[in-house]
Amino acid sequence: MGEMRLLHLFSTSLLFIFVLLPFLISPSSAQKPRSPPAPASLTPAPAPAPSSDLCNGIWLSYTWNSGKKLHPRRKGPKQPFSFKSTLTLLNNDDVALKSWQVFVGFQYNELLVSADGAILANGSTLPALVGEGTILAGYPKTDLKTAIQTAGDLEAMTVDVDFAGTQFGVAPPRVPLPNNISLVNDGYICPAPSKVGNFTLETCCFRDPDYKPAMTIADEFLPRQKGDLTIMYDVLRAYGNNYWAQLTMANHNPLGRLDYWQLSWDWMADEFINTMRGAYTDIVNANECITGPQAMEYTGLDFSTVLNCERRPTIIDLPPQYANDSTLGKMPYCCRNGTILPVSMDESKSISSFQIQVYKMPPNMNQSAVIPPQNWQIKGILNPDYKCGPPIRVSPSEFPSPTGIQVNTTSFASWQVVCNITQPKDAKPKCCVSFSGFFNESIMPCKTCACGCPKNTGQTCSATAPAMFLPSEAQLVPFDNRTKLSLAWAQIKHRPIPNPLPCSDNCGVSINWHVATDFNKGWSARVTLFNWDEVDFQDWFLAANLGKASKGFQKAYSFNGTLMTEVNNTIFMQGLPGLNYLIGESNGSTPIDPRVPGKQQSVLSFTKADLSGINIPLRDGFPTKVFFNGEECSLPDVIPISSGYKKTSLAFIPALLALLVIMLIQH
Repeated sequence: MGEMRLLHLFSTSLLFIFVLLPFLISPSSAQKPRSPPAPASLTPAPAPAPSSDLCNGIWLSYTWNSGKKLHPRRKGPKQPFSFKSTLTLLNNDDVALKSWQVFVGFQYNELLVSADGAILANGSTLPALVGEGTILAGYPKTDLKTAIQTAGDLEAMTVDVDFAGTQFGVAPPRVPLPNNISLVNDGYICPAPSKVGNFTLETCCFRDPDYKPAMTIADEFLPRQKGDLTIMYDVLRAYGNNYWAQLTMANHNPLGRLDYWQLSWDWMADEFINTMRGAYTDIVNANECITGPQAMEYTGLDFSTVLNCERRPTIIDLPPQYANDSTLGKMPYCCRNGTILPVSMDESKSISSFQIQVYKMPPNMNQSAVIPPQNWQIKGILNPDYKCGPPIRVSPSEFPSPTGIQVNTTSFASWQVVCNITQPKDAKPKCCVSFSGFFNESIMPCKTCACGCPKNTGQTCSATAPAMFLPSEAQLVPFDNRTKLSLAWAQIKHRPIPNPLPCSDNCGVSINWHVATDFNKGWSARVTLFNWDEVDFQDWFLAANLGKASKGFQKAYSFNGTLMTEVNNTIFMQGLPGLNYLIGESNGSTPIDPRVPGKQQSVLSFTKADLSGINIPLRDGFPTKVFFNGEECSLPDVIPISSGYKKTSLAFIPALLALLVIMLIQH
């Protein structure tokens, strides 16, 4: 009994202690749990390094920033969306990057509206379609210095190009990133870019160890480049608010040429042309200066004598009568009506030059502040298409001293623009070729719409129907007057007549290549040029690629013809002295007669010696490429069929059968 009471008392006391225990322990005396102390050497983990820090070359990044759906509302790939993005270049190399150029592989039919920090390297102006990718060149920051040169100044090492444009068909949440970004400058290798997240492409370009540059690292300027046509922009004299520059265009392509050249560019800092020598602007216009900031800056200048104030002027050559004019002429290589010939024709006429006085605007009013124009373009009449790169700063050009002393003077500053012949997408030729031969009565005419078809025409014609074969007498008749001849010829030859009839070739110049003879030891061709345009062509030339048959070329009887060494298997022809004009189309003898084209013609002779297996009628007697004044001409899809050769090849079969019958009877 006593034990039970004692156990109950103990239990009650224990419960009482547990109830009062929280109140008996003071807060100050409570021991809070503590984490073990951190080692003295442990520091907070740093944030991940940007990928640019791992690049010891030129770091490129393209980031899509934003975009939205645009009107009009369309379905699928035709729906337009705006986009804003940024291209970044960072020079982490130990060599300065001069005149940087970057390829951006746009791929969604993009229309680039603006590019703050760059220009299109092909000379085009914005807005421009860039859906197949484009090369951009830095402007105004063309060079990127190194961290070594600048003590790590990112402003001098980096450039950001902010794009704004329109793309088609890529709706959110998809992001319209390019398929590639790559540095275009010579001597660099760029791996395929990596995608970082959903909005960015990055790559690190490094110098090619096998590349041998034409300059040393210490060179201040880039070396001069080669191209089909080069333009030098040499500043001869510089003053505070204006300067004089000389522009020299030189042709380096053996088949390149310009007729009535037109040169244009964009001023980037409100400059304007005060006067010129050796050339002129196509429009004399100072209105933009009078209504613009130029009139406020040059209050004492008589703008009635200012030549041109357009932001994008067009320069044309002067005619020959101004060559010795004391005000406009007296310039070497000027005043030739815009003709620039290949060196092989006349080296002295392969160059064109003029001088220009340029007035500047604030803040570029000190003597050393010269900004070359950008977005260069040059074109001619019935000439190849040229694409020009941005101006590149090169070493100052040297000129003979005007004092007559046997020393050279250098320009104040020099830039080089390189232009190359290109074939723009969907571009149409400007000349065409027809084929004929002594073994076929029909002429294989120029192709339908060979040089393009007008969008709007007063007559109904087919742009896809093949051109109708012609009799030889139709060659001198304009297309509009050939209908009766071609229809009658089709009926005689039992050939189908398209309905509607095919459209014309629409070419200003056409060439007929006629195989005139073919015999055991040689053959001959007759070449005829027709000028259906109203423009005369002085110092014209024609080039024909004949493959292996060209090696047998002997002589051109009415042309000056040579086998080219610069271009394989190509015969170069030009007019003899006094016959170097291909005049334009003129009226007929009477008002009712059709107009008559300008015409030049010559016979060419060839040998077959050392040319085994050559077959003139079946293909070898017809050129595979023809150039007129540098422009590649359209060729027919078919060549004349040698029906006579077919008959000859089959004529022995009846005799052979008769011989076999006789042999069988005898046996």
